[in-house]
Amino acid sequence: MEKLHTTDNLPTIKQVWSILESNTLDYVLNIMKSQAYIDHSKEINSVYALVPIIVYAFDKGKENLSQDEIKKAIKWFYYSQIRQRYISQLPQKLDKDLKIVANEKNPFDKLIALIEVERKLEIDKDEFVGIGVSHPLWGLMKWYFKSRDAKCLSTGISIRKNMGKNYDLEWDHIFPYSILKDNGYDISNRIKYSLAQEITNRAVLTQVANRTKSAKLAEGYLMEVQEKFPGSLKLQCIPEDKELWKLENYELFLEARRKLLAEALNEFLTNITETEYEDFNLDLHEMILNGENHHVEFKTTLRYDIKEGRVNKELEKVILKTIAAFSNSHGGTLIMGVTDNMEIVGLDNDYNTLKDGTNDSFELHLRNLVNNAYGVDFAANNLIISFPVIDEVEICVVEIKPGITPLYTEVKDKHGIESEKFYLRSGNSSPALETSEAVRYIRSRFDVFK
Repeated sequence: MEKLHTTDNLPTIKQVWSILESNTLDYVLNIMKSQAYIDHSKEINSVYALVPIIVYAFDKGKENLSQDEIKKAIKWFYYSQIRQRYISQLPQKLDKDLKIVANEKNPFDKLIALIEVERKLEIDKDEFVGIGVSHPLWGLMKWYFKSRDAKCLSTGISIRKNMGKNYDLEWDHIFPYSILKDNGYDISNRIKYSLAQEITNRAVLTQVANRTKSAKLAEGYLMEVQEKFPGSLKLQCIPEDKELWKLENYELFLEARRKLLAEALNEFLTNITETEYEDFNLDLHEMILNGENHHVEFKTTLRYDIKEGRVNKELEKVILKTIAAFSNSHGGTLIMGVTDNMEIVGLDNDYNTLKDGTNDSFELHLRNLVNNAYGVDFAANNLIISFPVIDEVEICVVEIKPGITPLYTEVKDKHGIESEKFYLRSGNSSPALETSEAVRYIRSRFDVFK
């Protein structure tokens, strides 16, 4: 940044900007509009994802991108959005990505592989649970619907070719919120409210349609749509089973649409173009700098309470909950000796609470905790424990494999009453699911219950 803003660099900056302004920017934005179905920057979760594509096009000079290059760039762009590539550690990640763009023959293949190291590419139907329209999956849904020439459910007008302010794209509840609210899905129940606002209860409409659409029961509304515009429900991945349109089957409707959307979006992304995937190992230090996410969790200690200056067994229970949540989800990495602020502090505090103060005794204690909570077989077959050294500081890395059976964790409430909880990884946290949610998730996640 210092070099960029020095006076001797000013002529170069002006020359580069002249090329960007007269050619590259319009070229890239027209590609995104015509082939990625993006009509406005408001649809983009992070506009920084345009930068690697702009740099790639700039470096090509007067030569236009081939159709294969365009498809690879778009495929990476979509994954960068839904996997939130630039949501944290922006300067470091963007700098790394631009070096790949500058030096690799097929940069977007490698950039996709880099995303996959941090987050799995395949979209799981459970990712839709409780998320609203601010989530990047909503953007991908709209782009996918446009690619299929989907229709506004109320006017029959293509959502891809809308004209005029009255036909700007909006979104509306399929099951009206006013009706759901009267049936227990109000804001006083956080989980129910999130289900009412979930993107699987949304359809893309033109503004004029949204203004005229009254709070009709979904059953009647969808029946009208099906009669007036045959095929339009399918184009927006809306279940056509009329039983699911009934108010009493609302959550079954959500579950069915989650499945339809996950299958359709995965197929859409996969079929954009073939990608030459390659092994790409993310450096542990870089993993830490990327912060916590769906697959990575930091804990400062295993058992030593820094605030109270003593051993605190409640901290051990938090570790067990995290391990269970990763196992119940799709696996992940637990790193101990690192703070939430990504500061590498090491394990000395924990070591000092153990007999011989070594990583051997630390591992033995950890495995004993897991043995007692989840069984010897799980501890032996589902955990890989290592003690890497970063900047002369030793930390503990626990790789947790996806479990083949659900793990339940015993917890005590404030009255000392024990109960079993089912924890699941969600974003960068590990909440316990309500019983009904846990039952549905377990049936869909674990083969033994199907």
